[in-house]
Amino acid sequence: MIKTEKLVKKYGSFTAVKGLDLEVKQGEIFGFLGPNGAGKTSTIKMMTGLTEITSGSVCIDGVCLSKDPVEYKRKFSLIPDNPYMFEKLRGIEFVEFVANLYGVDKGRFKKQYDRYVEVFGVADFINDFIESYSHGMSQKLLIVAAMIHSPEVLILDEPMVGLDPKSMRILKNELKSAAKEGMTVFMSTHSMETAEETCDTVGIIDKGELLIAGTVQDIKNANRTERLEDLFFMLTDRNNVKS
Repeated sequence: MIKTEKLVKKYGSFTAVKGLDLEVKQGEIFGFLGPNGAGKTSTIKMMTGLTEITSGSVCIDGVCLSKDPVEYKRKFSLIPDNPYMFEKLRGIEFVEFVANLYGVDKGRFKKQYDRYVEVFGVADFINDFIESYSHGMSQKLLIVAAMIHSPEVLILDEPMVGLDPKSMRILKNELKSAAKEGMTVFMSTHSMETAEETCDTVGIIDKGELLIAGTVQDIKNANRTERLEDLFFMLTDRNNVKS
């Protein structure tokens, strides 16, 4: 469903992402793990067309960003690490705006809207102006807007930041439910606990290089460790020594 080939991002002489090869299957929840500055956000920005790809390619369901950017962008929703939105809109207006962009008809919109407004508990403030929202409120609204058109692929960059424990649990459950219905989820996270609880497959990136990728259980078994956190530190520490 999602495939990157030899994906590279350079900022001047600095290479943030070094020839990334990844494949995420339909219906999988993929956790993209790495320390700060590892290349996670640069990868997501390339995948979503927010920054130019230096070289390589990224495709969703066979549609490549470089060849058909409009069709490619119809296939995903993004929840970025910073919930910037049109602050002069009310929450409901922003969700309606996103739904219109994706051509969601009124009947489908009402069904999706009613469900996600209730699930994520945004009814109390969705009619308020976004400029009055806290970070957590903005994050919840972004999640509702991203899910409103049932995207084929949902891309999330540190989605748990700003959410309270209850909302985190709700989001994890919603991601699992959406994946069972065929949605593909690509999620960057610092939380090993979130990755172990939620993800089917993970990849660990450090200094722009993919160190390992596979199912959570397979990579733990292959490296003789019971905890993903232990494996994460083992691989990133080893990479630091190597460099």
